[in-house]
Amino acid sequence: MSACWLLTSTTYGTWLPGDARGFVSTVTEVDGQRVRHSQYGEPYDADMPGLETAVREKMKGSPVYFSLEQAKTVFAQFRETAEHRGWLLFAVAVMSNHFHVVADGGDANPESILRDLKSYASRALNRQWGRPASGTWWTTSGSKRRLTGEAAVTAAVRYVLRQAHPLVVWSHDTKSERQ
Repeated sequence: MSACWLLTSTTYGTWLPGDARGFVSTVTEVDGQRVRHSQYGEPYDADMPGLETAVREKMKGSPVYFSLEQAKTVFAQFRETAEHRGWLLFAVAVMSNHFHVVADGGDANPESILRDLKSYASRALNRQWGRPASGTWWTTSGSKRRLTGEAAVTAAVRYVLRQAHPLVVWSHDTKSERQ
């Protein structure tokens, strides 16, 4: 098994910096340096209402929430992109406001994998529903957690399959899509 990843991204405007649930951002200052808390186990920032309000006021459109049909389109495009790139998907969950993917991307770096999944899914969504008012379906970037060892991959797959309220959930083991 080469490099495996748990990849996550949210849809545009649904989880903003400053959110009380916590967020990954570059807003924390440590010794005068801006720090991004993006590694598993690191602390994250939370509950900064002023920041959340400021970001919301700068939004270029309404938050994006997927319908069931849109989630199916995202999932189908993820599978097509992975197959074309030679990546192995272990599990996928698409919720109304975010997704999780467990993937073995071979030699590809996680930024490229996440970028390609989102980019090709955006094209498929744009073909069917047009571009959203914001110009994008997604927030910038996303979480890319390296999974070292079979136990970590198994735990990540279990996490993805146990998501609350998935619109689409799928695993390589079952090769079946649930809604």
